[in-house]
Amino acid sequence: MDALILLGSFALLITFRMPVAYALGLSALIGAWWIDIPFGAVMIQVAGGINKFSLLAIPFFVLAGAIMAEGGMARRLVAFAGVLVGFVRGGLSLVNIMASAFFGAISGSSLADTASVGSVLILEMEKKGYPREFSTAVTVSGSVQALLTPPSHNSVLYSLAAGGTISIAALFVAGIGPGLLLSAVMMGMCLFFAKKRNYPKGETIPLRQALKICVEALWGLMTMVIILGGILSGVFTATESASIAVVWAFFVTMFIYRDYKWSELPKLMHRTVRTLSIVMILIAFASAFGYIMTLMQIPSKITTALLTISDNRYVVLMCINFMLLALGTLMDMAPLILILTPILMPVITDIGVDPVHFGMIMLVNLGIGLITPPVGAVLFVGAAIGKVTIENTVKALLPFYLALFAVLMAVTYIPAISLWLPSVVL
Repeated sequence: MDALILLGSFALLITFRMPVAYALGLSALIGAWWIDIPFGAVMIQVAGGINKFSLLAIPFFVLAGAIMAEGGMARRLVAFAGVLVGFVRGGLSLVNIMASAFFGAISGSSLADTASVGSVLILEMEKKGYPREFSTAVTVSGSVQALLTPPSHNSVLYSLAAGGTISIAALFVAGIGPGLLLSAVMMGMCLFFAKKRNYPKGETIPLRQALKICVEALWGLMTMVIILGGILSGVFTATESASIAVVWAFFVTMFIYRDYKWSELPKLMHRTVRTLSIVMILIAFASAFGYIMTLMQIPSKITTALLTISDNRYVVLMCINFMLLALGTLMDMAPLILILTPILMPVITDIGVDPVHFGMIMLVNLGIGLITPPVGAVLFVGAAIGKVTIENTVKALLPFYLALFAVLMAVTYIPAISLWLPSVVL
């Protein structure tokens, strides 16, 4: 009955279109009232939920990504990817995937990735003879890479939701393997369609121009080196690397590229703060919600229920995958990470799955949800930028969904994809 009151009230509030953050907070209060816990205890959890030093990594990474997204970095990364792969048949679709990989490794956000790369490439691909629906589908599906490759702020959220016991550095490094696998599968799909549909070849860029493009892109790509190199060498923590990334992004944008006006900076800061205020409220209320769940012993009850179905690790993981895929189509990624991680952590511990490995499974699952209706935020942004209907975009995405599901299965059942690199470098 306790679980019904807490989860039922949350589902009901969501049905009435209440914002997720407020639905979490209000349902936590309803649950506290039901089990006779003082509201003061809930408020302490709300305050404590955001009183964590590691949380500073999220606003810094978001700000660094915003500066790079609006400061001309996306355009330069697209040009750099064009130098590397743009000359083959279907090369512009490969450029799209590779540019998403580069930009995702700077922004850590699928939404920013889709908006930045899509605004540059979707129209350009159409001019070169690619169907607009296909161009939009490539952009949207390629943006899932940003959730895996460092500096993914969703990895920071996962570490926080797991109680801060999982190393953010380990999660960052673990995301490289699945991210590269996803890039390879997406590029393979693009090459297949290019040959089947006879998409055009790109032009070979002259050496002098190619060198100029590479030098310009190098400044932005150094952001990845600074973040990962600093963390892996032990020079600074993930949180400190985020603040350094902001300084570097600001320096490159305002003093090297100089495409962005100083007068626009206050507006950029305002947009970033608005985004972060929503995230922080969500984290605070999710902390209280998790506290009530723990008091009601909901995680242990769900663990028992799942293990009743089967004690086989592979079967349980498949059940969790289907649950995450379904929920990912109905809710945004951040609240699901914050709600489900405390619930599922005892389950994966009991079946012997490494928490870092499970983090990658969760990110791939929920990343697919971001590009799937009815609540696929990245899907909507991509369709809006490409000026394509949601229906036509989803139709073009169908083969990419199959490819993403194949990547999910590989990441789920081959732990080495996620765990080999952390075991070597950390």
